[in-house]
Amino acid sequence: MRDPLDLDTPLAGPAGLALAGLRLAAGTAVLIGLLFLAGCGESAPAQTEGPRARPVQVVNVVLAPREAEKRFVGVVRARREIDLAFRVPGKVTQRLVGIGDRVAPGTVVARVDPEDLKLELQSAEAELSAAKANLSQNAAEDERARSLTAKGFASAAELDRKALAKEEAVGRLERARRALELAQNRLSYADLVSDQAGVVIATAAEPGQVVATGQTIVRVARLDEKEALVALPEIDLADARTAPASMELWAAPGKAYPVRLRELSPQADATSRTYPARFTILDPDETVALGMTASVTLHPKDQAKVARLPLSAVIDKGHGPLVFVVEPKTSILAARPVEIVAYTDADVIIASGLKDGDEVVTLGVQTLEPGLAVRTVPAKAQVANVAPAGGARP
Repeated sequence: MRDPLDLDTPLAGPAGLALAGLRLAAGTAVLIGLLFLAGCGESAPAQTEGPRARPVQVVNVVLAPREAEKRFVGVVRARREIDLAFRVPGKVTQRLVGIGDRVAPGTVVARVDPEDLKLELQSAEAELSAAKANLSQNAAEDERARSLTAKGFASAAELDRKALAKEEAVGRLERARRALELAQNRLSYADLVSDQAGVVIATAAEPGQVVATGQTIVRVARLDEKEALVALPEIDLADARTAPASMELWAAPGKAYPVRLRELSPQADATSRTYPARFTILDPDETVALGMTASVTLHPKDQAKVARLPLSAVIDKGHGPLVFVVEPKTSILAARPVEIVAYTDADVIIASGLKDGDEVVTLGVQTLEPGLAVRTVPAKAQVANVAPAGGARP
């Protein structure tokens, strides 16, 4: 009989099956033990790489003179524009001028129906005749009363009444004369006459229209002085007052006309929030016509160098404005306080705190902190480099 522990000799029957199961379990336990020993003997791989640097968008700072030139688009206007209106109401019978017509002093530009004014004149003339007759009668009675009083046939009270009646008649006559003069003047106002030389630039009434006293009929622009009217933003008011200026016409490019600021509105326009400014054209020629498109260029005397950055590059956490600058050797962020002198529509003008070549972060600055390692990505548009010194502004 064989030994049941002899592994080399297979056994038949139930004993063989039990022995096979024992062999399988032993093999599995040995495999698990080997894997456990292998796991305990091998250490985890070392973490040799640090955290990845954060990408940031930057622009390179270039210091340049602050807006050497500023250009504003405007229109040529006359310094003096006179609205001509009737001094009496009435129905317009004639308008003798149109837009573009030249007028001289004394030129009749329109007429109203004079019939009512003529009737007023005739009434004043009749009142004057009656006042004269009344004065003659009262003067005769006063003279008669004086004679009777001197002879003792009339009382002093009667003499006083006749004297007062004569004085009243004198006042009535004077009032009638003034009424006649007024009626004559009103009749002359039926003709609307220009008292200035110029050109008609607008009309506001047509024949057959009933107009009131003072209602504009014709607008006349004098041609002796011409100006360029432009709208200035509030940031450019100081330069407009001090900087030399010149003007060019869109119809005649390349030819500059010297201009001088004559008038700057003290209050901004309610709609555009800009300040109307009038620049006198010092030496206009025949090319300069009213209504032409003109561009006025300011040449500021302030040539201090400044940096221009996008508005998104500046942040203020309660201690003044600052920007994040990337240190060139370590690629570490540093917070740099800056002095801001002005804001524009798209960028900010910085007077101090930066130098040429600084890399300034332009996006996401509210999420950054000093000392952060970054990886720079150049912006598509280098605002600090390509921002124009001055551009046309409508």
